[in-house]
Amino acid sequence: MALIPWKSFSDLEKFFEDDWFLPVFSKHTLTKPAINLKETEKEFVAEVEVPGFDPKNIEVSVENGMLRVKGMIDEEKEEREKDYWRHEFRQSSFERVISLPKAVKENQIEATYEKGILKIVMPKAKEEKATKVKIKVKEK
Repeated sequence: MALIPWKSFSDLEKFFEDDWFLPVFSKHTLTKPAINLKETEKEFVAEVEVPGFDPKNIEVSVENGMLRVKGMIDEEKEEREKDYWRHEFRQSSFERVISLPKAVKENQIEATYEKGILKIVMPKAKEEKATKVKIKVKEK
């Protein structure tokens, strides 16, 4: 078995960047985007890395203390030049669910998309004061 002599790591990276050749290893293959979750005094901020996604195809929801982010890409690309013709299409989707440590004001959540980053700002809800209930143990 002969090995391909790569001159540098960047040569190897360029090899895997070619989407039409090896789409499984492509830098655009997305199954679980990275999420950064930050907490400030007043809010939680989630930043989700979703380059190439149309904001219309991204769904954000919060329910029962869980943040859910879903997205889908469905695109076609065609290149025609003198000696060749290339027609590609790809479909990709993802879903991330994260448990939030505290309640948030669900009706005040805002999401913005800029340069491949989805930013979700979730204002914290007032903490409910814990109540203590004494439960009597009954003997049977």
